[in-house]
Amino acid sequence: MANEKSGQETMKPVVTRFAPSPTGFLHIGGARTALFNYLFARRHGGRFLLRIEDTDRERSTPEAVAAIIDGLTWLGLHWDDEPVSQFARAERHREVAHQLLAKGMAYKCFVSQEELAAAREAARRDGRPWRFESPWREADEATHPSDRPYVVRLKAPREGETVIADRVQGRVRVANAELDDMVLLRSDGTPTYMLAVVVDDHDMGITHVIRGDDHLTNAFRQVQIFHAMGWQPPEYAHIPLIHGPDGKKLSKRHGALGIEAYREMGYLPEALRNYLLRLGWGHGDIEIISTEEAAKIFALEDIGKGPARFDFKKLDAFNAHYLRALDDDELMRRAMPFFEQQAGRALTAEERARVRTALPGVKARAKTLKDLAESAAFLYTPRPIPIADDAAGLLTDEARSLLTALAKALEAIDPADWDEPTLERVVNEFVASAGHRLKAIAQPLRVALTGRRVSPGIFEVLAVLGKEESLARIADVTSGR
Repeated sequence: MANEKSGQETMKPVVTRFAPSPTGFLHIGGARTALFNYLFARRHGGRFLLRIEDTDRERSTPEAVAAIIDGLTWLGLHWDDEPVSQFARAERHREVAHQLLAKGMAYKCFVSQEELAAAREAARRDGRPWRFESPWREADEATHPSDRPYVVRLKAPREGETVIADRVQGRVRVANAELDDMVLLRSDGTPTYMLAVVVDDHDMGITHVIRGDDHLTNAFRQVQIFHAMGWQPPEYAHIPLIHGPDGKKLSKRHGALGIEAYREMGYLPEALRNYLLRLGWGHGDIEIISTEEAAKIFALEDIGKGPARFDFKKLDAFNAHYLRALDDDELMRRAMPFFEQQAGRALTAEERARVRTALPGVKARAKTLKDLAESAAFLYTPRPIPIADDAAGLLTDEARSLLTALAKALEAIDPADWDEPTLERVVNEFVASAGHRLKAIAQPLRVALTGRRVSPGIFEVLAVLGKEESLARIADVTSGR
């Protein structure tokens, strides 16, 4: 039965793991896998472990390990216990391979790489499928050469089938005749990935392996190692991969970026967690689900069988929601690096206060922290404010004349009364006396004060900038600076 649920998680504590290879940054698909493992463990009061699968020594780097740990930490997915290095456990992996040899569940294979290549080429030339069958599988140990290198291969079953009751894919099976005797130890004695994963999952007490469905074929081989050792395999849940909006494999143009790129673009970790949660998992029609709430309701049976589609517009909508929901002091703290990056310098105390005052109005239009910094740039950009190309046309001679006259009306306001209600009254009175509509002065005034066509409310902008700065900026455009 598809998605059949075992009682394993109720029989013993749930233990999940995220096991990235440190050959690059933590990418978006890996982050979702980590999130699902984290939530499932938390749902069942279990443990979520981190294992760095660093057996590929040529491609694994300390920098990549640090990037993965940094990405998970920023994302708020905190693991239990110390991270495990797979490479550091190589001796244990070799030990299990020798146990399999002693049990007769594995054998030494002396077929060379050259012989393998010749056999593969012969099958290709004859137009027949190639499946390796070692002549050493049943050979008497007395016939083993003493001067030739060998690999250790699993003596895989040749009859019947291997079946996995996958918690997402349903009941899946493969005929054992389709699986060859995989290598467990290479000729130099190093363990293979397949062996290392099984030994680590067993020794770490992993009860549930939740990972991308590109690992489904690996699961059949790994289950055979579990059975050969007489160990209980974990339950498997293979998640469909993430595709781009066009339904094709996710690429960088779709959003297949490292987590650090999303941080640099100004996305909030809580928003990214919510968005990743909804990429392939659902709970009715609910879209906004905090991580705390998700940890109470997350179930493997709610993961869809079809690929999820990454959509930046939807991510932006999630991020805008969480950005607006943040307390303004907290938002200020998180956004400050973006403000200072935008400014190219540290903000002064006066500029910080100005930004904090304007934050409620500025954040209403922002989707990301980077957006927020760009929208608030007018608050700390040195005079004269640069005028955007699409806004310069609003500063006509007539508009500059109106701004000059308006400045005189604004000059008459007492600094103690420089607030939004007073500014709105004075500007409206000026517009009425000049026989114009508010729009005739509001847009040129906005450009003069911010350099842009879009900003928070014009009276809010005047109030936040203060009398001296507002009048100076108006003077800059009316005097031709």
